[in-house]
Parts: sequence; C-alpha cells; structure tokens
Amino acid sequence: MKSDIKLIDKEGKRLDGRKRDELRPIKIEVGPLYRADGSCYIEWGGNKILAAVYGPREALPRHIQHPLRAVVNARYNMASFSVEDRKRPGPDRRSTEISKVISEALEYVILTEQFPRAMIDINIEVLDAEAGTRCAGLTAAAVALADAGIPMRDIPVACAAGKIDGQVVLDLGKEEDNFGEADLPVAIAPRTDEIILLQMDGHLTVKEFDEAIELAIKGAHVVSELQKKALLAKYAVAKEVKQ
Repeated sequence: MKSDIKLIDKEGKRLDGRKRDELRPIKIEVGPLYRADGSCYIEWGGNKILAAVYGPREALPRHIQHPLRAVVNARYNMASFSVEDRKRPGPDRRSTEISKVISEALEYVILTEQFPRAMIDINIEVLDAEAGTRCAGLTAAAVALADAGIPMRDIPVACAAGKIDGQVVLDLGKEEDNFGEADLPVAIAPRTDEIILLQMDGHLTVKEFDEAIELAIKGAHVVSELQKKALLAKYAVAKEVKQ
C-alpha cells in the first residue's frame, strides 16, 4: 500500500529526525535472567527483546543428536502483545522462517565441533515490536551466547538498511518499514565483515544494493561496539564485587 507520508525531507531528515545514516537509540543489558546460562535484553528504537541461552546440554530426544557437533536451535517468537493488533499466540510462518535463518547464522560462528551430541537452545522473545526485530534479536542472541561462555569465532551482529522515497537509509523505523520501497537485513562477523545472514524485501538497483550493504555493515560495526561495551560493563562490575 502506497502512503502519502513523506518519509524523508529535502534536508535529508527522516520522520524521527534522524539523518540518512543514523541508527535509532540502542541500549544493551547483559545477564538480566538468573536461570539462563546466558541472557541479554536489548532496546533498539521501539523494539524491546529478551534473549536467553541454555546449554550446551545433551540433545534430547537422542535421534536429533549429531555425533560430531552441537545442534543450534534458535527460537524467535513475538509475544501476542508486542504489536498494536494483537497477534495470535504461538509460531507462525514468519517466526518459523526467522528462527531458521537466525539458527543457521549463529551456528556458523559457534564452535559447535567442541560439543558433539549436544544442543544449544537460544530463545528470542520480542516483547515490543517496532521494526527490525530480526536484526535486534540476532544481536541480542549473540550477546547472550557470549554471556553463556559459548566459544565463537566472532560475536555476530546485525543491522538493516533500506530504501525510502528513493534514498538508501540505515535502520528503518516502523513507518519506513511499512511504506518504504525496500528492507535489507544483514548480519556479519565483524572481524572479517563476512556476511552470515542476508535477506531482502522490496526492490533495489545493483548500485542501491551495494550502497545498502555498505551502509548496513557500517551500522553493524557501531552496534558491535555497543555489544562489547555491554559485556565489558557486566564483567567489570563482577570483578569489582569479587575484589
């Protein structure tokens, strides 16, 4: 559905006052859940998401075990109260698809070969949804994995770019996601910029696609620094308490 809303003005300012290459406010808290092996709470714009990690532990039932590596099982779920129109509880096609792509992205960076016949469960619960929940959810899940002490090649991070009113922009908000022309979620391993998740909804030219990828990766590096600061803040406090 085409909207008459002007998503970006002549000065390059968006509806919420951000510039074309500016992220929404992001807050990351490490370890809010005591019973999980690792956990993270993230606020990204209007998104509020909890991620919890359990494991590695024996994979049950046994027929799902892999003799050479751990099985990574990410479950993405939107609470029924997370959107304006109440969502029917339980998994739907969208949440199943997002769970699958997040599982595959995280499995790529986790050193699963260290845990044969085991399972690592990652629960991502969207409490309040605005736009970009898969990027925020994967980012929170990565922090929760680090909090759980799960060995990884890198701490993955995700960010999206998109196209509104003919311009490529970073980190789409709700109206931009609803009425824009394209959305491009990207997840990377920030040390090497290797892309571990890439999806696209909408239409971009080759030039716009390259521009959006570059913008999303730059945004992901900013978020990666926030991940590191949140982890260091938790363990710096733990060290002070111990002393």
